[in-house]
Amino acid sequence: MATMKDVAKLAGVSVGSVSNVFNGIKVKQDTYDKVTAAAKELNFETNNLARSFKLNHTNTIALIVPTIWHPFFSSIAFHLEEIAEKKGYHVFLCNSNDNETTELKYIKMLRKNKVDGIIAITYKDIDAYMESSLPFVSIDRHFNKGVSIVSSDNYNGGRLAAQTLSEKQAKKLLFVGTHNAFSNETMKRRQGFEDYCVEHKIDYHVIDLLEPHTDFTSELLEMMDAHKEIDGIFSINDFVGLNIINILKELGKEVVKDYQLIGFDGIKMSKEREYEVSTIVQPVKEIAYNAFNILMKQIENPDYKAQQILPIQFAEGRTTR
Repeated sequence: MATMKDVAKLAGVSVGSVSNVFNGIKVKQDTYDKVTAAAKELNFETNNLARSFKLNHTNTIALIVPTIWHPFFSSIAFHLEEIAEKKGYHVFLCNSNDNETTELKYIKMLRKNKVDGIIAITYKDIDAYMESSLPFVSIDRHFNKGVSIVSSDNYNGGRLAAQTLSEKQAKKLLFVGTHNAFSNETMKRRQGFEDYCVEHKIDYHVIDLLEPHTDFTSELLEMMDAHKEIDGIFSINDFVGLNIINILKELGKEVVKDYQLIGFDGIKMSKEREYEVSTIVQPVKEIAYNAFNILMKQIENPDYKAQQILPIQFAEGRTTR
């Protein structure tokens, strides 16, 4: 069985440097790369349990997501694991199935199992469980306890969607979305859309349902029947946009021909494919990386807090001219 001395010899560094790498202490990138490459070649495994008792951390973090089936959430998980692996951390993935009880069970379990911190995408009422010294970073959702948050610029994303539809000659616009009772950054998409329309005197309408009422079929059909001149739609996310396209087929309306549509998220079925809908693209990799880096700073300094809003961009898909 390989030892730290063996790893140090193969890497051409000191045993102390090897120890620093495996204990999460910052070293030069060149040293880190040499040590991890040597450890992999020698199939060297550190005693994580012993190290966790010694340093009071486990080099394990948790990610809570509403569902792994949604491409945005699964992309966050992919990029978080990517950066975590580079930094010597493991990610425990918790799929809550958008269920508040399941989220709370995960949080209690994670505390008990002593993970070093949690990154969560949650839209449920779990504020009362944030009274903890366990480092916690939220993606999109605001809490009442000064919890760190990372989000894309949802407000300017909504503005950009309205602006782009207008520039593409759409005259009467419609926002379609749903929201829940708890404050989160995604609500700003509608706000940005409306503000742009008001400022530029663009005629617009809104369908925005309060969860758990999320089926907007009847509202959309009634709206489009009453306002046949609507020719530009902004959907709160790409999946809602795809649903809109299918629903409006019932009225004989075809996307691009009869109306243009812009979604939000930047979903692709695969990396190589085009965007299914024209969309406001979130910087998913940057969101994951920033959330991880903030969490690392909180692990080192429990008083550290940060709020980061990251830029978005428009990407042409198959639903605009």
